[in-house]
Amino acid sequence: MLVVTSCYVLTNVAYYTVMTAEELLASDAVAVTFAEKMMGNFSIAVPVFVALSCYGSMNGGLFACSRHTPLTAVLILYPMTIFQLFVGDIYSLLNFMSFLRWLFIGVVVLGLIYLRYTKPDLPRPFKVPLFIPVVFCLTCFFMVFLSLYSDPVNTGIGFAIALTGIPAYYIFIYFNHRPKWIQRALDSFNRTLQIILEVVPAEQ
Repeated sequence: MLVVTSCYVLTNVAYYTVMTAEELLASDAVAVTFAEKMMGNFSIAVPVFVALSCYGSMNGGLFACSRHTPLTAVLILYPMTIFQLFVGDIYSLLNFMSFLRWLFIGVVVLGLIYLRYTKPDLPRPFKVPLFIPVVFCLTCFFMVFLSLYSDPVNTGIGFAIALTGIPAYYIFIYFNHRPKWIQRALDSFNRTLQIILEVVPAEQ
C-alpha cells in the first residue's frame, strides 16, 4: 500500500509540475495531456497503457467478484454493464455506479461495526482496531454525499436502481405464496442453471 500510495502522490506531483491548474481543469484526459507535453510523438503509448490497465483491472475484478458472488450474478453483471455503456455517456454511468459502490461498501462496514457491539463473542480470526473501520465508513459516506451533491440526477437514478432489489427480494426469495406457474418457472430456471454451472455438490 505504501508503494501504491507513493506512486499516486508522485504522479499528481508530476502533473502539477508540468501543467497549470487551468490546463488540468480543461483537459479531458490529464495523463494524455501530460504525455503530449513530455513525450511528444510517443504520447500515443499512454492511451494504450491506460486501456491495458483497465483491462487488467477488469480481469482482476472478475476473478475477485466471482470468489464472493454467485456465478450467475457475475454472468449477468457484465452484459448489463455493456448494455449501460450504450444507453448513456460514460461519465454519468461512472457517477451513479460509484455512488452505489461506496454506499454499499459503507453500509457493509457499518454492519461490521454494529456486530462488533451487538455480538462481541462471535469468532473473529481477523480483527482490526475499531477506529479503522469507523474512519473508512465515514470516508465512504462522505464520497456518497459528494456524488449526491455534485450530480443528484444520476445518483438518484442509481439509488432507484438499487431500490428495485427490495421488491425483487420479496417476490423471488422471501414470498412463499407465489402462483404455481411462477414457482414452476423459477424451479426450472434454477435447475437449468445448476446443471450448466455445475453448482450442485456431487452426491456422497
